[in-house]
Amino acid sequence: MRSPVYALVGNPNCGKSTLFNALTGSNQKVGNYPGVTVEKHEGTAYSQHGQPITIIDLPGAYSLAARSPDEAVLRDVLLGRRTDTPQPDRIVCVVDASNLERSLYLLHQLLDLGRPTILVLNMMDLAAAAGLRVRIGRLEQELGIPVIPCEAIHGKGIIELKLALSRHDLPLSRHRWDVPAAIAAAVAELQASLGDCDGKRPLIARAEALLLLTDRDTVRVAGSTPLHERTREILRHWQQRWSAEGTDWAATLVRSRQQAIAQLCTGLVERTAPARRGPSRSDRIDAVVTHPVWGWVVFCAVMATMFFSIFALAEHPMNWIDTGLAALADSVKHAMAPGDLRDLLTDGIIGGVGGVVVFLPQILILFFFISLLENTGYMARAAFFMDRLMTRVGLNGRAFIPLLSSYACAIPGIMATRTIEDKKDRLVTILVAPLMSCSARLPVYLLMIAALVPGDQVPVTTKAGLMALMYALGTGGAFGFAWFFKRTLLKSGAPMLVMEMPPFRVPSLAAVSRQMAESAWSFLRNAGTIILGISIVLWFLAAYPKAPEGATARQQLEHSFAGRTGRLLEPAIRPLGFDWQIGIGIVTSFAAREVFVSTMGVVFNAEETNGQTAPLRTALRQATRPDGRPLFTPLTCFTLMLYYVFAMQCMSTLAVVRRETGSWKWPLLQVVYMTGTAWVLCFIVYQAGRLLGF
Repeated sequence: MRSPVYALVGNPNCGKSTLFNALTGSNQKVGNYPGVTVEKHEGTAYSQHGQPITIIDLPGAYSLAARSPDEAVLRDVLLGRRTDTPQPDRIVCVVDASNLERSLYLLHQLLDLGRPTILVLNMMDLAAAAGLRVRIGRLEQELGIPVIPCEAIHGKGIIELKLALSRHDLPLSRHRWDVPAAIAAAVAELQASLGDCDGKRPLIARAEALLLLTDRDTVRVAGSTPLHERTREILRHWQQRWSAEGTDWAATLVRSRQQAIAQLCTGLVERTAPARRGPSRSDRIDAVVTHPVWGWVVFCAVMATMFFSIFALAEHPMNWIDTGLAALADSVKHAMAPGDLRDLLTDGIIGGVGGVVVFLPQILILFFFISLLENTGYMARAAFFMDRLMTRVGLNGRAFIPLLSSYACAIPGIMATRTIEDKKDRLVTILVAPLMSCSARLPVYLLMIAALVPGDQVPVTTKAGLMALMYALGTGGAFGFAWFFKRTLLKSGAPMLVMEMPPFRVPSLAAVSRQMAESAWSFLRNAGTIILGISIVLWFLAAYPKAPEGATARQQLEHSFAGRTGRLLEPAIRPLGFDWQIGIGIVTSFAAREVFVSTMGVVFNAEETNGQTAPLRTALRQATRPDGRPLFTPLTCFTLMLYYVFAMQCMSTLAVVRRETGSWKWPLLQVVYMTGTAWVLCFIVYQAGRLLGF
């Protein structure tokens, strides 16, 4: 017997992903802001008897009438329109118990599908804190389906839910509502067409007919099956007829459903305590963090604390890792006879991979702060007060959440644009998201800052200021190009921001720790796979062909395949202050930006200081040009950081942009405009710096 397949659905920010993790043991990202889940995730839960149950976590939505691509995924999976996902047998609908009537609109549509459904009243603790008590028994009686009270974040109600999931006799809902008479004939005709042409079951066909009569069921995504021409013709006929008669068919349908929900909710919620007088704690915090002035003060203070912590807290762990890696390389040199194998281990693997791993403490601190912003609910507040600035560049605050997510990685940030309803706004956000300084740039910035301002000479605040400047330049560039694109290629007005503001919550230490562990594992996995592979290949390219006997390490590198490639690129980057050695790093970092660091580890760690392997930061400060001048001067380091702020140096991001836009022209445009901007700005800065004597 096939295990049942459940669709897990609900409004944005209702705790759906937290419940999915609790049921399946997965580590799917959760956050206290709308739009965390933007695609479907599949996992396996087990009943109390050990039987497997497949659960598909679908993006959050307030209605099955899709307004954006992420909501279209939910609609198409439930209606069986997806070619890559089987239609779920059953549904688990998660609602916020503290906002019951608003949350039941989606459930009301789900019950039309005629499939066994379980209702989960999540966030019962928030409802109790607000002085609300839901009459669960009466709700079960009215709907005729299991209703499970739950606090997913605390693990309460999970066992009861698993018992309900295990039932083979889940009943169909008894709740019925009458379609308005003004559109009943159209619903019946569309239902018959969907059943005859598309093979839909009667209840599924009726539910889809109701959706087709809303004015928002127009979003289509890749993988969904198109409607039959006969069905489209019937829809056009009725819409034209109603337009001529002046009938607002969509509003009629929505009002009728809302009236049915209001009647259902009568007497369901009791107030156990007097209504709170005055603003709540969350309201008092909002008065500060969303204030036109104080909101910016708080935002800048949060960012300053993050950048300061990256240097102040990570310095000692980084030094320990640095010292350990240098000792490991030296021990290998002492234990093995000179030769290519020893050089591969010390210069290729330890020098390449170790040059990136040393930045793990700072990566962890960055993700710790991002996780705090997501879990407390501050992310939504940042989007709200940033709406004023975003409107000036032609977007709204909803676009800021994908951009802020891109500080961690541009790929999930680009995928998060699926929550943006307007197609042009979504495309503009995709085009500028890679300009936000992602965590892959962090090792490059840190390495250049370490070479530019040694730790024993410059205060931590100066280093943090340089880091903040890089992030500010990237953010400013993203806003500037968004303004440009909205007034040229993708011209349209700035949309209004409509966003649910979740309450402030104390972050879950377990959730924060889990996200940090996932980030660390992802970083180390890349270091042990992609970066390791590239480091080995690069070592080979730097070691062969062999230079004549007696050649120095620098002469060998110049003679190698890598050196020749760098020499070919050097004329294009020499005006920026970069030489052929840096050019090797620029080429290899197209695979991933952090590969630049491992490349520098291979290129410069071949040199030794007093017979000992020099830490990469020290090796860069000691590197010279052929005429003896330092290679990594403060001006060169700053220019190189500027290049990595603006240049498109990530093949994975380009692949995701291609998938999200359905065309290669947009990722190619990113390569041209971002890398072109980087070259022009670096040329201006370096040449002006030379004229000023830097």
